[in-house]
Formats: sequence, structure tokens, C-alpha cells
Amino acid sequence: MSQPEVILYGASGYTGKLVSWHLAEMGIPFIAAGRSRDRLKLEMDLVPELTGHPYEIAEVAHERESLAKLFAGKKVVYNFVGPFMQLSECVVQACLDAGVNYLDSTGETDWIIMLRDKYGPAFAEKGLLLSPAASYMWQTGVLAAEIALETPNIDTLDILYFGTSDTSEASTMSFLRMCTNPQYYLENNELVQWPYGVSYPVQVADHNRIFPALPWSGGGEPIWYQHDARVRNCQVLTAFGSPMFPAVIKLLEDFERDHRHKSQEEREAVTNAIGNQLVSQEPGREKPEVNRNVTRVVARGDSGGVEVVMMSNCGYRQTAMIAAESMRRLLGGKLLKFGFQAAGHAFGARNLINALSERGYYTTTPTIRSL
Repeated sequence: MSQPEVILYGASGYTGKLVSWHLAEMGIPFIAAGRSRDRLKLEMDLVPELTGHPYEIAEVAHERESLAKLFAGKKVVYNFVGPFMQLSECVVQACLDAGVNYLDSTGETDWIIMLRDKYGPAFAEKGLLLSPAASYMWQTGVLAAEIALETPNIDTLDILYFGTSDTSEASTMSFLRMCTNPQYYLENNELVQWPYGVSYPVQVADHNRIFPALPWSGGGEPIWYQHDARVRNCQVLTAFGSPMFPAVIKLLEDFERDHRHKSQEEREAVTNAIGNQLVSQEPGREKPEVNRNVTRVVARGDSGGVEVVMMSNCGYRQTAMIAAESMRRLLGGKLLKFGFQAAGHAFGARNLINALSERGYYTTTPTIRSL
């Protein structure tokens, strides 16, 4: 077996197993790392695609020095350990110490902003990639936005995600934390905070019904585009077709009434506890005929605009494909931009769209309509 250059840290969770599946399909050896060798072995054994595929298991303490020692000599770490703002800064520090590219799966906006401002320059100085949210959220919005921005004079992006997948336990804790912390949209190149606990009615491209939507952390796209000369305004909303979604909205309204006055630490203890109550077991693998997604961008400039609609399926599996394709491109020397970058910018939006389409995650090519 060739020496693995990829580490999946925290690989025993739901998304980690999906990424390992896609790496196996690409023939890329990897190291599944985490705090418990036994847990990693148990979970990796549940991935049938790993049969006969070369990979290693590494048990490591969750602290900077031990992680840097494990990461040394590798090419890229993809991190799954969240909630990220609570747990994962030492992983980023270890990547910087070891000279390794960093990617992760989170959509936590405060985490993304912190990485940009605190670690982005250092990664850029070393010629390394720092790419949080290398995942379905917040990359398919970037991919659709980049298609829209191919039209001259576009400067405003209104992005909507819609999906029907169940959420994993880790994702549930993370999104509750995200939705109860400051959420932002971009207005005239400045980040503006969304109000807490407020939902918005939206029209979804493949439905006649109106759905309630949330800022859902505000989205990564306002951060990716904040300092992009092409874009002045960017907002993101997220809706779900699940019958549970109105209950989530009610939960956030109740949180504002009962917990907003508490300290940050106390509020996060509350969201972690609620997340554990809402989701106690791992969902099964998504099915394309059931778990369908739409990403829609309404984009305009001073005198016109375009609408871009991307119909797809299986958001978690898309995350795995975006992660695996990003790592494949890093290993192949196909990184286009380094430092703090969205995956869609680091590897090229059209390249990732093609990879997702070839794998069957996009059921149609992007639909573009002039406004």
C-alpha cells in the first residue's frame, strides 16, 4: 500500500463513513483517525465499499501536539469533529504546525469567520488551503453563484437551499448552535445580522407550495463573497421539506424566550442537550428517489439578472463527494487558490459541478434563466 496522504479526523461519524466510501471508489488510501481505535474499527467495518481498500486506523489524543505529530508528512486533513467552534481549533493549529491542508464539513458561520481572520493569512503564507464547509452546505450555493456570476454586471446573490434529508446527531447539535448564534447576510459589502428566531416564507423551485425558511447560520456564502469585488450583496436562506421543520422553528422561538439571556456557555449546553434529544440514532444512507435537493440563486445587477437552479439529491452524500473530489484534486496538484478559500473557488466551480454530475448527484445540469 502506498503511504496514505489523507487523514479523515473524527471519521467514525455519519459523514466520515460517507467520505471514506467515496475515497474508496476513487482508489485513494487514507487514515481514519480519532480518539478510539475500537470505535473507528467498528464504524469502518460498517462501510462495505472499504472491503479490500487500503486504509489505516490511528488512535490519537485530541490535542494540538499529538495531532501535529500524526499529521506530519501528510497532504490533507478533513475534519469532522464538531461542534467545531467548541472542539476543533486545535485541529487547525495542528495542520498549520504540520504544514498540511485543512478542510472540514461544518456550516458554523462564526467558525468560518474565525478561521478566515485568525488563520487564513498563515495558511496562505505557507501555500496551504484552509477550506471549512467543503460540503453540500455551503458549497452548492457557491457553485450556483459562480454560474450566475458568469453573467456580466451581477453584484447581488439571493441564495436558497431546500432539502428533504434527515440530519445526523452531530449536524443537529451544530445547526442548533449555529441558529442561536449571530447569523449574517451581506449588504453593501458589510455583514448585517439576521434577527434571532424569525422564519421567512419562500417559494421553492420544484414545488408549488410555500415553505418556511431560516437563515440557518446565515450561510457561508456571505463570508466567501464579503471581500469579492464582484459581489456587494449576498443572503442565504434554508428550507426543508421535513414535517419536523415547523417544530424546529418553534424550538428556536422558545429558545429566544427561555435562554437568550444566559451566557454563551450555558446557551451552548442547552443546544447540545436539545440536539441529543432530537436525534439519538444515525440515519440510514440517503436515497436519490427520496432525498432531493434544490439550490436556487436569484442574481441581479443594476439593469437585469439571472436565475440559476441546480436540482440534486442526497445532501450528505454530496458532502462526501465534494470532500473526496477536493482531496483528489489536492493530491493531484490541482489547487487553484490557497489560503482561506471556498472549495468551489479553490478547485473551480465547473470542475466540482462536473464531478457531482458524473456521480449522479445532479439530476439536471444547472438551469439558467434571464430575469
